[in-house]
Amino acid sequence: MLILSGQGNPGEKYAKNRHNAGFLVLDFIHREYGFQPWRSKFESEIAEGVINTANGRKKVLLVKPQTYYNETGRALSKAAQFYKLSAEDIVVLHDEIDLAPGRLRMKQGGGHSGNNGIRSMIAHLGENFRRVRIGVGHPGDKSKVMPYVLADFSKADIEWFEPMAKAIASALPFLVEGNDERFQTEVMRLAPAPKHDPKKTARSGN
Repeated sequence: MLILSGQGNPGEKYAKNRHNAGFLVLDFIHREYGFQPWRSKFESEIAEGVINTANGRKKVLLVKPQTYYNETGRALSKAAQFYKLSAEDIVVLHDEIDLAPGRLRMKQGGGHSGNNGIRSMIAHLGENFRRVRIGVGHPGDKSKVMPYVLADFSKADIEWFEPMAKAIASALPFLVEGNDERFQTEVMRLAPAPKHDPKKTARSGN
């Protein structure tokens, strides 16, 4: 089994925030692949499904921790322990301010780069899980980062985010079978990032 976990905060207040990019992509995957209904377990919302890959069918568990962003590792470790999975069996989708809007990069292992949700996961699981880093851009000033990620995606953001979510779902079999480079390439082919300076866009009102 593979765990696909999103980063985000629970509740309607946060549902469309940039910080909830991971949750939003999981919702798209859930619909596209006909996963079972969401249910509550492991301090999370979870849903089970199967993805067909070139190497056969693989069970996948979608996990949306309900512990709030900065404590997601606590919830995810409960799911991993229950299914006897290691960090290598976990993929985390999260917003990344150090990437321009619409860019996507895969990473395995390494530090948290100031992301408290990833910091929590490293503390509970070790660092060797895979990360799908979804670029949301940087507001241009460190003091503005928190209000920026806790604000809803703007209309301009939606123009790249929805195609990216669709591309992630389309390329998902590559991710599930462990071909991260092919997955990343396919997502960016299907949903090229907008060609503009994210900092200028943020300073001009998102």
